[in-house]
Amino acid sequence: GDGDPDLYASALAKSFVLSVDQAHAVHPNYASKHEKGHMPLMNNGMVIKRNSNQRYATNGITGFIVRECARLAGLPPVQEFVVRNDCGCGSTIGPIISTATGIRAIDMGCPQLSMHSIRETMGVSDLTHGVALFRSFFKNFREVDKSISR
Repeated sequence: GDGDPDLYASALAKSFVLSVDQAHAVHPNYASKHEKGHMPLMNNGMVIKRNSNQRYATNGITGFIVRECARLAGLPPVQEFVVRNDCGCGSTIGPIISTATGIRAIDMGCPQLSMHSIRETMGVSDLTHGVALFRSFFKNFREVDKSISR
């Protein structure tokens, strides 16, 4: 557009996308589908999603920012979901937005069982954790972001 390109670039550099939907909780009948050490449980807090094939937008810095916002809110540690290399996985709009704009992004969600079925199930506590994490993000993002820029 006709705007100041430096102002636009500065706005992008200070922006952050929370690409949030749901995440696969470990199902007791299919625990082998999860990487050991990356088995999110329902009612244990939000989940950061990672994939080595870049199907998710999460990276080390965006993961740190969200984990730090959770810590500042006194929430349980954010859980991690990593797709096994031998398993396929869907994607989200996180990588699309990040690639198109250069804005930092993270993919995350509430852990749930039976994703995409007619009986999706999630824990009530995770909804509460999610709302609290989003509030903390909007309250603390600038300070956390400045702390990694120093």
